[in-house]
Amino acid sequence: MLQRLPLLFSGLLATGFFAFTLFSPQTGGSDEEKEAVIMQTVMRNLERYHFSPAELDDEFSTAAYRAYLDQLDGARLFFCKEDLDKLSGYRNLLDDQAREGKLDFFNAVMAVYDANRIKTQEWYRDILSEPFDLEKGGTFEVREKESEWTPNAVAQRVYWEEYLLRDAIRRVNQKMEEAAKDTTLTEQPTAIELEKEVREDILETFDNYYDRLDKAKRSQRLSSYINALTGMFDPHTNYLRPRDKENFDIRFSGRLEGIGATLQATDEYTKVTSLVVGGPAWKGKEIEEDDMIMAVRQDDQKEAVDIKGMTIDDVVDKIRGPKGTVVHLTVKKPTGEISEISITRDIIVIDDKFARSLILDGKEEGEQIGYIYLPSFYADFQNEDGHFSAEDVKVEIEKLKNVGVDGIILDLRDNGGGSLAEVVKMSGLFIEKGPVVQVKDRRDNLDVLRDTDPEVQYDGPLAIMVNNGSASASEIIAAALQDYDRAVIVGSSSTFGKGTVQRFIDLDRTIRGYEEVKPLGTVKLTIQKFFRVDGGSTQLRGVVPDIVLPDVYAYIESGEKRQENALEWTQIAPVKHEQDAFIIGNIDLLRKRSAERVGNNATFALVEENATRFKRLRDRNTFPLSLEDYQQREQADDEEAKKYKKMFKDEVVGGVANLAVDLPTFEEDESKKDRNDEFIKDVKRDVYINETLYILNDLINMKMGMGMKE
Repeated sequence: MLQRLPLLFSGLLATGFFAFTLFSPQTGGSDEEKEAVIMQTVMRNLERYHFSPAELDDEFSTAAYRAYLDQLDGARLFFCKEDLDKLSGYRNLLDDQAREGKLDFFNAVMAVYDANRIKTQEWYRDILSEPFDLEKGGTFEVREKESEWTPNAVAQRVYWEEYLLRDAIRRVNQKMEEAAKDTTLTEQPTAIELEKEVREDILETFDNYYDRLDKAKRSQRLSSYINALTGMFDPHTNYLRPRDKENFDIRFSGRLEGIGATLQATDEYTKVTSLVVGGPAWKGKEIEEDDMIMAVRQDDQKEAVDIKGMTIDDVVDKIRGPKGTVVHLTVKKPTGEISEISITRDIIVIDDKFARSLILDGKEEGEQIGYIYLPSFYADFQNEDGHFSAEDVKVEIEKLKNVGVDGIILDLRDNGGGSLAEVVKMSGLFIEKGPVVQVKDRRDNLDVLRDTDPEVQYDGPLAIMVNNGSASASEIIAAALQDYDRAVIVGSSSTFGKGTVQRFIDLDRTIRGYEEVKPLGTVKLTIQKFFRVDGGSTQLRGVVPDIVLPDVYAYIESGEKRQENALEWTQIAPVKHEQDAFIIGNIDLLRKRSAERVGNNATFALVEENATRFKRLRDRNTFPLSLEDYQQREQADDEEAKKYKKMFKDEVVGGVANLAVDLPTFEEDESKKDRNDEFIKDVKRDVYINETLYILNDLINMKMGMGMKE
């Protein structure tokens, strides 16, 4: 129902936000009140600060209604149309309820969802109690987000039967293939024998899945509902519970305080799946992968807390803690041995997330190229000694300059972005000074973010590698250095296309009072759009590389344009920009030479063919309900896939090595050495890096022998 939210804020200040008072009465800090406060506070922050706030009207409500149901039941397993008919009365009320902090729709959906979880659990257990007819015949069409739900419970039950049969056929075939390769077997198992084993496996899989659903906290469910509403504003605006924000900060900074172990819920307990090299758990040598954690005791507790049946979040809460404190874990080894292990928590730095460099042989005798891999634009604002991506890249550049490289490759493939401040600083490493990106808010206030440092850390030939997973900050630096004619951009047909800026708002700071229900969490919302210095936007369209290379995802729609409710592409006036550090000229000639090489490259020809195959397989959504038919199709697919399996097996990049200054880091740590060896192996087999080396060689020769654009 159409009604704008009241304008309760008077503006966005440099020091923070004005707080507002909600209109709902305080009731003593109940869970119900906290949920209402979270809902109202999130929506009012979005209304006041979002770059392009959605109208909270019936259209919004209808779209959010469908989005939430799609999100909750994308596989179309839990609801049928009869269930949704019972909920349809809420279709136009979500806007009103969000404004008022009411959760009537959410509660109604959860009631139906919980009842259907019980019902469908009975279904799959009943279905899996009897043998499948592996030659039933016919086909199964997968229902997905774009599909409608089955009309009623009878049809839904049939869908479950075929869904599980499809899974059983797939698993039986997989086990038969594994058995055929097992040289220790004297007799191959039959499909009938494997079918029973497979049903037991499927039952365990679904029981574990439903167990996790049962243990999901209401706060997690509510967070999903709120994010169905925030998703109506744009795909990058969302609500984070305090726990979710903590996990985000860990990923963003690359550091945490704890024991340094990755955990996974398994059956009733929690299993250790990996250890962070250099972390307390790894250093202690007592806890290992596949150990089962059964109980947790803090240093000030006499009795350990049995964690049986706890959610993974609750277990992590008990194990994480401040540096210097001790946690005692009761651990069961795979051998059955049980012991208590004491670990002193510490700060764990996840160094694989930071910039790193290598030296590569160029395409001429004596030519050396520096290679810098940057997984994200990270920034650790919470710690004085934290890592910042711009400074780390600067350090890598200096190390590469010290060994006299002839050019540098900055690899931003699959770099999803990060800190806006860091990308501005990093862009400045390659130009004297000048604008890097334009940022505009909802009121058309324009801010030009500039590099103000006239020093150029690297003034030589530069190539930036991108793909359709390069987003946000990656697109800013690629666009800026492309507009400056400072770097040649190499990659897939375009980057991701995320041209928006988000800010985290601590909800506690935006509302007066309500101390009894805080902390409320955080909202990440889109407050600005960024624009290239030439005035164009990367939103939706991304950055189109100067030189486009074949890519397996070439025919799959990806990136921002696939996201629902993505903001539109717009354009503003360019801002004056120029640099003299290194100007790339004759880009057409670079492109022509690369195209000739790619056209004669057998691997790239296979990549192009595989892209067509991948698109065909991706679009296929029907499956045979006959093991024989399925095997025939799989055999045909496998036969076709054979020619593509070894596309990237050969080493094509020569002379890949660490810098001498980095070697002690790997020599003192065997695990780091193993990961570094794997990193080098991957680089050696990377045909895209190989072609980029050729491009840099052309660029170097053109600068030295052909002159540059004035």
